[in-house]
Amino acid sequence: MNQTGDQYAADQADLFISDLHLCASRPYITQAFLKFLKSTAKQARALYLLGDVFEYWAGDDDLASHQAVVDGLRGLADSGVAVYLMHGNRDFLIGHAFCAAAKLKLLPDPCVIEVHGVRTLICHGDTLCSDDLDYQAFRLKVRDKNWQTAFLQRSLTDRKEQIAAMRARSEQEKSHKASDIMDINPQTLNQHLRANDYPERVIHGHTHRPMQHNLSLDGHAITRWVLADWYEQGSYLTIDASGCHYRPIKQT
Repeated sequence: MNQTGDQYAADQADLFISDLHLCASRPYITQAFLKFLKSTAKQARALYLLGDVFEYWAGDDDLASHQAVVDGLRGLADSGVAVYLMHGNRDFLIGHAFCAAAKLKLLPDPCVIEVHGVRTLICHGDTLCSDDLDYQAFRLKVRDKNWQTAFLQRSLTDRKEQIAAMRARSEQEKSHKASDIMDINPQTLNQHLRANDYPERVIHGHTHRPMQHNLSLDGHAITRWVLADWYEQGSYLTIDASGCHYRPIKQT
């Protein structure tokens, strides 16, 4: 019997998701995610969260605001599923306290893993969008350890207010940017592939443009899988012995 969505039997599969952007103003996404963790994900071998799980992350001292998600992830890990997290451009301040509470492992961006015998490069995807010079300058600033230390020393209220201001400014700037600027730069992608010895597969999020791309680089065949956001009709990527498949998420 063919099954789709949350009913799909993901036995022994590795699951990949990104760009959930969980927040109080979109409770239906949080509900869908918690349901996913209790059903589909529990049948998997591993779950990889490739960034922007949260709309923003002001610091690990705000764990109580996200307790249901922390509990859901910890419950999944306790069931025997390996859970991995990668920083996104919205939640790069997630730290060790969150990872310990949720019982997951923080991965560097990018990194190469082996998934069912295939070398796979995983990343959030924002570093591939190198044509967006303003964003790359901002990313360089906020990923600096000194900047983060100073920012996290401010009160939680001040941090949330500054994040809200940064988000408003970013949305205004994006409205004036050409669409292709916010997509990946093929040359930058090629640099990553060569630097990582031509992995057979790439998985990333960030662009909110889910699609399978078949590439040929220096005689190597490479498949790039772009993950969907979860704003309206999200999906996850499942990889098992039969290959890679997008599966829809039911948001009720």
